[in-house]
Parts: sequence; structure tokens; C-alpha cells
Amino acid sequence: MTTTSTYDSRIQVGPVSYRVQATAQQDVLLEVFGADQEGSVVAEGMLRLPVTGGAAVGKLLTRVLEGLSKMGAPPADRPQPVNAKQPWTAELDEELRDAWLGQTDPVPIAELIRSLADRMGRSPTSIRSRLPRVGCDPDIVGRPLSPEAAQVLGVTP
Repeated sequence: MTTTSTYDSRIQVGPVSYRVQATAQQDVLLEVFGADQEGSVVAEGMLRLPVTGGAAVGKLLTRVLEGLSKMGAPPADRPQPVNAKQPWTAELDEELRDAWLGQTDPVPIAELIRSLADRMGRSPTSIRSRLPRVGCDPDIVGRPLSPEAAQVLGVTP
């Protein structure tokens, strides 16, 4: 005789309502479904595990999901740069290009990018991703972006 165990739970996380159902018989079948406030499906999936692996995989999934939830939001103790999400203007593009191409002192790339980010009120990621768009090689301080690199990066400086 085979025994079947079931688990059914719902949880609200922000605007998303999740339902988790687990059925354990010879193996564990875990089903996850998430819908936003309008009823649109935003998460769904199924995982089949051996009964003996459930606890270890549960811990792993918890760690992964906690880590992913933190990726989308900036840490609470680090405020957004003042110009975050603001559009780049031609003047700002020119300022960034001139600062990158005009750098004559040897300086580590990461240090220069952080310095430019602080000066321009942007994140280092924003500065690095903007460099090719203004015609600068983001991997070598002071070097313009080559036409071949622009093509590879899909930008028109």
C-alpha cells in the first residue's frame, strides 16, 4: 500500500500571490504558480524530486530565491545616484566622452568609472554601458571605440 502526502500553501509576496502544492508518493512533485493582482501568470513551474532529496533541494531553492529577490532592488543602505534613470543628454554624452578619451594619467578602469559615476551622479554600471554609445572603448581608458567593436556591441557611436 502506497501512502500519499500533500501540502498546499498560499503566500502573498508584494503584488504576487503564490500557490505551492507538493505531493509526495514515490517521489515529490512540487508545483508553483504565481499571479499578479490582475490575474496574469508571472510564475509557474513543476519540479519532480526523489523523496530523499526534498529537504536539501528546499534549502537550495530558498537560498536561490532569496538571492534573486535582492538582485532587483538596491541595498537599503545605498541610495540611488542622483541622476539614476534620468535620460542622457548630448552635453552629458560629450562630458563622458571627453573625460574618458582625455584621461592621460594611468588609472585602473574600475577606479575611473567609479570616479566618473560619482561626478556625474550615475552608477558605475550606467557609465560603463554608456561608454560604447559615445564612441569609447570601455576596456581601455583613452581609446576610442573601433568600428569593429561598435559592430560587435551593436552600437552606433
